[in-house]
Amino acid sequence: MSRTLLITAPENNTERLDKLIANADELLSRSAAQNLIESGAVFLNGRIAAKSVVPKAGDEIRVEIPDPTEIEAKPEEIPLEIVYEDDSLLVVNKPKGMVVHPAPGNERGTLVNALLAHCGDSLSGINGKIRPGIVHRIDKDTSGLLIVAKNDEAHRALAEQIKAHSFTRVYEAVVIGNLKEDSGTIDAPIGRDPNDRKKMKVTEKNSRNAVTHYEVLERFGDFTHLRLRLETGRTHQIRVHMASIGHPVAGDPVYGPKKAIESLGGQCLHARVIGFLHPKTGEFLEFSSELPAYFTNFLEALRKKYS
Repeated sequence: MSRTLLITAPENNTERLDKLIANADELLSRSAAQNLIESGAVFLNGRIAAKSVVPKAGDEIRVEIPDPTEIEAKPEEIPLEIVYEDDSLLVVNKPKGMVVHPAPGNERGTLVNALLAHCGDSLSGINGKIRPGIVHRIDKDTSGLLIVAKNDEAHRALAEQIKAHSFTRVYEAVVIGNLKEDSGTIDAPIGRDPNDRKKMKVTEKNSRNAVTHYEVLERFGDFTHLRLRLETGRTHQIRVHMASIGHPVAGDPVYGPKKAIESLGGQCLHARVIGFLHPKTGEFLEFSSELPAYFTNFLEALRKKYS
């Protein structure tokens, strides 16, 4: 449904109008706020607002938010690396740079578009038209394995395993800095960052429990190669947890240093192993994928530098 958002600019406001709107409503991104301003749906003290304005204390802002238009993903013939497939599910090795499901402004070239071309109507419908078959996600710039359900029964069974923490998910990452311990556990709740709705953070407020286990595989002085096992599966969990202890994932442009390692094209993080009970047969299945070239090339460069 369409709705109206009313905001009063706070004392000593220094935020531009688009950021003020995005911070006031968790459902709106800054780009969405900009689009609303450009379309004439934002009023400042009763007049159509300009995009670059910085509201003054006490200014009244009215935002007319229209009904959302549902995106319907369309099939696209995009090559997929399918590790396993049967009548109930697929295990796919997602490349770095591929988005899992469509979103406004990013409606093509996603894993879902490719799955629709490969599977047709044989995908679970639990997550709706926009995320058919998607049981869990990995970030755009995280590579590796994820599972896709072909029917609702399989989807529910797999989702229950994730909820019960019996679903095996093992990652490998290169993080910045040298960890003191050879292994450890990060048990810290994760919630939305109140200052930036696109980010997550370790916080006690409006959060969910999150547990990550890690083990050192190789040390390089300024970097550490880790194996990580997820006990829970929160948004950006590994990236947030590692950053919270002072060892962000190398190349992470969001939670790492402002000057990210550009050659990595995003975080050096790979979903290496996935294991689960087959929803139909009850058999335990486990799959692994090789580290991709961007990851192995980075490891080789570190070995040469620190040997």
